[in-house]
Amino acid sequence: MATYKSYDAVFKEYVTKLIVKDGRRMVDVSNELNIPYDTLANWVKVYRKKEREAEKATQNQLLTASEYRDLYEAELKEKLDLQEEIEILKKAMHIFTQGKN
Repeated sequence: MATYKSYDAVFKEYVTKLIVKDGRRMVDVSNELNIPYDTLANWVKVYRKKEREAEKATQNQLLTASEYRDLYEAELKEKLDLQEEIEILKKAMHIFTQGKN
């Protein structure tokens, strides 16, 4: 009867990064840590899939030129509106403080 060892997520990520990020050979890591080669291959496959999905999500968050322009124009309009409000408040403050002297 075969016994299966369970590994926690932190350990799996660490070992997978040794292979993916540090360029260690899977067969060497398998022998050093006494982890079945097929198990490592599955971990690496899952890790790379997650990386691709994260990269796609990041790319989907990037703005096109027209979206960036629209966002810039909206922020500029908001800034100008706030500046106008500040000027109105300054004038009102000046009027109210003049009457007290």
